Amino acid sequence: MKFTLGEQERLKSKKLLGKLYEEGKSIKVFPLRMVYIQTEHTSKFPVQVGVSVPKRNFKKAVDRNRIKRLLRETYRKEKYTVYDGVDKPYVFMISYIARDEWKYVDLEHKMKKLLTLFIAETTKDEK
Repeated sequence: MKFTLGEQERLKSKKLLGKLYEEGKSIKVFPLRMVYIQTEHTSKFPVQVGVSVPKRNFKKAVDRNRIKRLLRETYRKEKYTVYDGVDKPYVFMISYIARDEWKYVDLEHKMKKLLTLFIAETTKDEK
């Protein structure tokens, strides 16, 4: 498996985003929150992911973009845990809910926790 985060792996469909926030389930590992739903999508990958940072907490676009870049990078490095753990297609959005910027090392640790919690939740739901 390549450790990339290509175009096909990113969540961009407005229909899927709407469905995700209407019907999706949520899990939190502060400062991250994941809303996910098990649904079919057009990608050949098992998961499509999006990241978001609220404008309310970070007024400057520079700050929001930096945090989004960090989130995508931490997900890219840890996505193998999700790919090994799921057998159905999922769509999820990872949101940054803290009011201050965290260091990359801390975000990486929290992303790892969030993804393992996601795997635990999805395997629990299937049983």
